[in-house]
Parts: sequence; C-alpha cells; structure tokens
Amino acid sequence: MLNLGQLVNTVQKNCHISDARHAGDFTLCIFLLKMREFFRWENDIPFARDLPREEVGVWLQEREGLWSDLEESPFESLLLEGRQLDPFDADSVNRELIPQGYVYSGGYGRFSKPHFFLGSLLKKEKRAGYTIYISACEYARDLEAPPAMLQGKTIYVRQESVRRFLWEKIEEWRWNRKNEAMERALDCYSFDLDVNSALERMTENETEAMILHELGEGLAGEKLGDEWHRMITAFSRSKAEIMIRAVRDILADCLSTLPALLAANNTASLHFYFANFTGMRKHLFPEAMAAYQDWARENDIGVLRKLVDEGQHRWLDTARTLLSLYQDKGQDAAAAIENLLEPGTESAACCQPKTASNL
Repeated sequence: MLNLGQLVNTVQKNCHISDARHAGDFTLCIFLLKMREFFRWENDIPFARDLPREEVGVWLQEREGLWSDLEESPFESLLLEGRQLDPFDADSVNRELIPQGYVYSGGYGRFSKPHFFLGSLLKKEKRAGYTIYISACEYARDLEAPPAMLQGKTIYVRQESVRRFLWEKIEEWRWNRKNEAMERALDCYSFDLDVNSALERMTENETEAMILHELGEGLAGEKLGDEWHRMITAFSRSKAEIMIRAVRDILADCLSTLPALLAANNTASLHFYFANFTGMRKHLFPEAMAAYQDWARENDIGVLRKLVDEGQHRWLDTARTLLSLYQDKGQDAAAAIENLLEPGTESAACCQPKTASNL
C-alpha cells in the first residue's frame, strides 16, 4: 500500500532543498511574485481572493528560515514498495505510482535548478512516440512550478500549474494593460462574463499549446543530439545559457507549436503566444512580433505561415552553428556564441541562412 503522506512529505522536502539552493536565481520582484503565489497554493486560497499581507510576511520569514536550515541537506530518496528510489529516477517512481493514479517528476530546469512535483494523474496519452502525463491536483511542488517539462521521451503537463501560470499572466495584464496581444487573447474567452468558466476554457486550450511546445522540444532534440545538453550544462548561469535556451525554444515553436496552432486556426492561443513572446526570445527574433502585429492589423494569416516556414530553417541552422562553436572551442565558446546571436552585429547577420537547410 502506498503511504501517500510519507511520499508527499519527502517530495516536498526535496522541493524545499531545491528552493533553498536556488531562490537567489530570481530578481527580487519575480521572487516576491512567486512567493505570493506559492503561499496561495500552500493555503489553497482562491485566485480571486486577496492574500492576507501580514500572514504572507510572517510566512515569508519562516520559509527563509526553513531554507537556511535545509540549504546544505542532500536530496532524500523516495520510499516505494520497500525500495529507496533516486528522486531523479522519475521512470522508476512512476512505474509504482501511475497504476495507483498518481504521477511524479524530478528533473532539471533553467540554471540547473532541480524541479520536483507529485500530483494526481488526470490523463495519459501517447503522441509521436512520446508519453504524455497530464496531472490535476498537486500535492508537492517547488517555488517555480514549470507548467510543462520534457524528460527523455516523457512530457509532464501540470494543469494546476498551467492554471496558476495563466492567472499570474492575467493579473500582470490587469496591473498594466499595455499588452494588446494579451487583451486580444482574453477577449476570446469572455472573461468579463464569467471569470471561472473562462479560466477553465483557457486552461484546456493552453494545455494543448504547452504539449505542442514540448513535442517541438523533442523534435529539436532529435535534430540536435545529446551534445546540446552538454553545451547548456557547460554554460550554466551565463548569458550564453539564456541565449542557447531561447534559440531552442524558438526552434521548437517553429517546428511544432506555431504550425499546429495555425493549422487549427487557434486564434486565442496565437494571441496568447505572442502576448508572452518576451525576454530573450523577443530580443533574438524581433521579426516574430512584427509578423504578429501585421497579422493582427491586416488579418492575413499568411505572414505568420511565412514566418514559421522561414524560422524552421533559420533557427535549425543557427542551433547547429552554436553546436559547432561549442565543439570547436568548448567552454571558451561563450563569448563567440553571445556575439553571434546578438542582434545587429555582423556575426548575427551571418547566422541567418540565405538558403533553406535540409530538415
């Protein structure tokens, strides 16, 4: 019999250890926003209800004290069926949990931060050679809860985290309504009529978009090979890592996410995609936002199709160029990669192919 309470406690402790080691990765503003939502999750507070400020402040101090105690602690093994399992061996853990209606993942994200979660299994799918687990209620999670992750040939989609991610984006827009793409996305769901129903419809729609992105990550991985992951590890916590991850994200979306959304004429998800096309991706690929604005203004879907077709070749060539630099220079390639990708430089212009690659 599964001792769910014991398992939840162990997974959550590992989440706390990861947070203790990596809380400093965030800017102060992002850290406080994530902590507020973490408090909301731990206390099961509805999205529409304001958080009690004094309680959040006391909880924040207590959490930082807990992290201080745990920062040097090793991750704990998971006890299942009388065996001690490595917390990063998600496949072995899930062989025990999936038949009982639960799902677990343990892997690494940005800046090599470990991510763990345990939740109830909502759905299992097979698509394009990948196993997709969609979870509902989450019993254990860390501060940063990625809504979807690819690990090997398995995709984990956390609908509770998808819902929370969407709510955070909605709240951000309500504070600063300058994001026209976000306004268009929300208009597709009629949030002004029924917030809860609209949020559920948006969650279902964006769950599919996230699956498409992770499938694109898988396709990109098949084209780029294992050397790509070694390159990311070599440049951990650097601007080069952020750039490299952005290149692969763009490639994944050109290979899978955007073609599928365009084929389905999924207007709501297209608006939401470009509402969140920010940071390094926008910095490296400003043409994407220009094409979106043309589409929004002229209603000509052809500009987006052209963007995607050209983007598949351009970003695959760019990714392969980064790999070549890494293979030639090793860890000394960071400066060359940054120079190559920086928009407006001669090197950046050279990495945009004049002819199509063989996909």
